Amino acid sequence: MSVTRPLLEVIALTAQDARAAWEGGADRIELVTGMEYDGLTPDAATVAAVLAATALPVRVMLRSGAGFGAAGTERLGEAARTLRAAGAREFVLGFLDGGGAVDLTAVRALTRELGGAPWTFHRALDHSADRLAARAALRGLPGLDTVLTAGAAGGVTDGLPVLCAEAAAAGGGPRLMAGGGLRLGHLPALRAAGVDAFHIGGAAREGGSWAAPVSAAAVRTWRRALDEAADGAGTANAADGADGADGADGAGTNGANAAMYGR
Repeated sequence: MSVTRPLLEVIALTAQDARAAWEGGADRIELVTGMEYDGLTPDAATVAAVLAATALPVRVMLRSGAGFGAAGTERLGEAARTLRAAGAREFVLGFLDGGGAVDLTAVRALTRELGGAPWTFHRALDHSADRLAARAALRGLPGLDTVLTAGAAGGVTDGLPVLCAEAAAAGGGPRLMAGGGLRLGHLPALRAAGVDAFHIGGAAREGGSWAAPVSAAAVRTWRRALDEAADGAGTANAADGADGADGADGAGTNGANAAMYGR
């Protein structure tokens, strides 16, 4: 039986990051700025530079500030139009209302500006008041093909049982992408449960520091581990590498925002 190659998405801040992720074997880029706020909308010049630097699909963040509220949706709509003109064809977004439910009014208003482009609902799900209700609210949204989630607000270590249960119960709908403090040691359980998309940020950088650029070698380590897990082999190697990756990822998720979001 053929096994789908797992998708590996890497957070990039610059064209240099995007090139290194591509060289390391990533399948997709999430492009952001402002990691002190866990990722904000980049400017059009950065989008154009990244698109020129890699042939990989690039998903561009639409987010104006810390947290998951929908303030500035009109401004983000203008940004979406500008970024589409700069060549952006895929996006990342997600909003919660004051009660912790998916803010469908804001989400729909923004997706109308995307022209049918594919998009990811990011980790707002992990901070929702009712996870089941939030997942139900996402069904059928136009263009939505991926949900980025750690399974819990604290990150994948806390949310691993939830991720595995949701993957095993998946019956269509958006693809579940595991991310948020993801470590190599998490891969065997996630792959066994059927998760086939993975998102890394600090783990793709030397020492796990956001001050360091993406390392092609670090991405290559993840690519190899994922491919081995997809083949049903190399599980021991992935586990053996967990300590090193844990250090890298942990170092990249220090500070208040990283502790909260663990990207």
